[in-house]
Amino acid sequence: MQEKEIHLRDYVKVLQKRRQTVITFFVIVFLTVAIGTLTTKSIYVASTKILIEKEESRYLTNASFAPYDPSFYETQYELIKSTAVSRKVVELLNLDKGYEPAKRPGFSFFGEIANWVRTLFSSRQQTAASVEDAAQAKVDRIAKAISGNIEVRPVKNSKIVEIRFSSSDPGFASTITNTLARAYIEELLELNMSSTRYAIEWMTKKAEDERDRLDRSEKALQEYVKNRNIVTLEDKASAIVPQKLYELNTQLVLAETKKKQLETLYNKVKDVSKNLDKAESMSVIEADPFLQALNQQVLLSEQNINALSQKYGSKHPAMIRALEDLKILKAKRETEILRIIDSVKNDYDLAASSVATLNRFLGEAKSEAQSSNEKFVEYSTLNREVETNRQLYEALMKKIKEESITERVQTVNVLVVEKAEAPKSPAKPRKMFNIFLGFIGGLLGGVGMAFFVDYLDNTVKSPEEAETKLGIPVFGLISLNSSVANPIEGIVLSEPSSIITESYKGIRTAMLLSSAEKPPKTILITSMSPEEGKTATAVNLAMAIAQAEYTVLMIDADLRKPRIHKIFGLNNAKGLSTYLAGASDFSIIQEGPLPNLSILTSGPLPPNPTELLSSSRMNEMLTEVAGKYDVIICDSPPVLTVVDALILSKMLDGTIIVARAGKVTYDEVREGLKSLTDLKAHVLGLVINALDIKNNAYYYQRYHRYYYSSQEESSSLKQ
Repeated sequence: MQEKEIHLRDYVKVLQKRRQTVITFFVIVFLTVAIGTLTTKSIYVASTKILIEKEESRYLTNASFAPYDPSFYETQYELIKSTAVSRKVVELLNLDKGYEPAKRPGFSFFGEIANWVRTLFSSRQQTAASVEDAAQAKVDRIAKAISGNIEVRPVKNSKIVEIRFSSSDPGFASTITNTLARAYIEELLELNMSSTRYAIEWMTKKAEDERDRLDRSEKALQEYVKNRNIVTLEDKASAIVPQKLYELNTQLVLAETKKKQLETLYNKVKDVSKNLDKAESMSVIEADPFLQALNQQVLLSEQNINALSQKYGSKHPAMIRALEDLKILKAKRETEILRIIDSVKNDYDLAASSVATLNRFLGEAKSEAQSSNEKFVEYSTLNREVETNRQLYEALMKKIKEESITERVQTVNVLVVEKAEAPKSPAKPRKMFNIFLGFIGGLLGGVGMAFFVDYLDNTVKSPEEAETKLGIPVFGLISLNSSVANPIEGIVLSEPSSIITESYKGIRTAMLLSSAEKPPKTILITSMSPEEGKTATAVNLAMAIAQAEYTVLMIDADLRKPRIHKIFGLNNAKGLSTYLAGASDFSIIQEGPLPNLSILTSGPLPPNPTELLSSSRMNEMLTEVAGKYDVIICDSPPVLTVVDALILSKMLDGTIIVARAGKVTYDEVREGLKSLTDLKAHVLGLVINALDIKNNAYYYQRYHRYYYSSQEESSSLKQ
């Protein structure tokens, strides 16, 4: 279903309708803000400005520019707000002897309760604690109270910091603020000095430990040198042993070379020792000078024998002597050759022995070198430990001297730029501003709450909204009846001039004009759920139509919870149920309180009301009475509860739905309408019942004010 466009007047209607919500919310918020503002103590804020600079010591560094360090300044801000600085303020002003932290600025009901409980427990604890502990606890409480009211604000693009303190006493606020700057400077100085002293004490103790460690390491090195008989190991032994190894390696190489040469020569001469004739061809034998001399003598002897053989015979004594001499010379030559061979063998054996000796010496030298290396490694380790300990000790002593100089030249770079003065006007609460905010907030919040409540309220409330959302006409609006003396049932007779009676007459007119050709003759009155006022609407509508000179038959078709016989005080022994069951005829119709009004009660409750209402006898009865009466009003059960109303809606000319304002939702009405339209029932319109017009400004102006003004005018004319 297409929704209509929302105009400004729709919002005005919502505000008029929810005026009570707006006023209630506004009053609560405005009064809360106003009372809270007016009962809160005035708070005065005093401020002082200080200059904080970060400078390095000129005696130890050459830096001429200190870059901006955000963490440094944040640290200073937290230090200013720390309990340590506040405790120093308490000591400087002797606040522990006269100031009570419970009198701090501001007021909080829950805070006061918490303080009372804290004081109660602290008083119990003080009975067991010493007087000094109680005094210190009081100092701590005062310091925390002061620290909680400190505010630090850095001035933009500068090194100036504004320190603010809040108090209900302007003089006390300025005193605390100025003392805070002084306490901060003193605390900063003490922190710097104590930090330096602590560093010096720690490094001094550490230096003593390092000195002891250095002494122990030096003694260990000396003991090691003494026990290992190491003398200038690092200067000489490290050079002698490698040189010795080098020389032995060189000699071993030469000896092995010589051995190989002699071995080759020895193998050759050893092979020819059995054939001496071949031995003379060897260079080592041939080069022997003594052998060469013997060979010369043998040659001369042979030449002499050749010469003698030409002169003498072989038996000649000269020949025999010459042969004997040659034989002796050859024997000497063989002996010499054997001696040379033995000499070569001796040289080879001597070379082999020399190689073995050099190998033994080289092994001993290597063992000595390995032992020296092991000693040197351990010596180096001990010596390195000595050097490390000495460097640590010397570095600590140097740092101690630097820190001592720093302690003497340390400065606190904080200057008071502007002292605090006693404020003349309170900083908070801003009474007029808060009241104005309360007024605006209450008004806007009330308006928002009104729209929010209206948005959440999905119940049927106004004719315009109902026609827009449901698409059916609204015949009338029945205001809520608050009268106990005159119940709503039959109010058309009991209060003929009331606004409710006029509303029923308006519904009568709307119903009679609902059809262009002729008004509907048989009309069903129903609702979506119980207790929406359908029976009261049916009764009053029937009486209003009867007052218009129409003959009306009112049928109580609610065979489950009938009430019409109780309203009119009629006998219900026979009625609609007995007629539909075939036990009665039309004589069961009774006279009503008006001449043109007849009533057919429900009769005894049947076990099968749905079957009776859907029977052909019901149709026959409606056809029969339709010829005798101008209008027939039929009261039925709710649509969403049982199917009785749906059955009757098909038999009657039209159906009027009664919706109780503020109770039934549009979703329920839509569901019932769908059930009726699915059966092709003719829905004439909607009656909004029990609307609280007094609490609805819009309808109150339209209906109630007009009605009461006419009533007052009528009474004045009578007077």
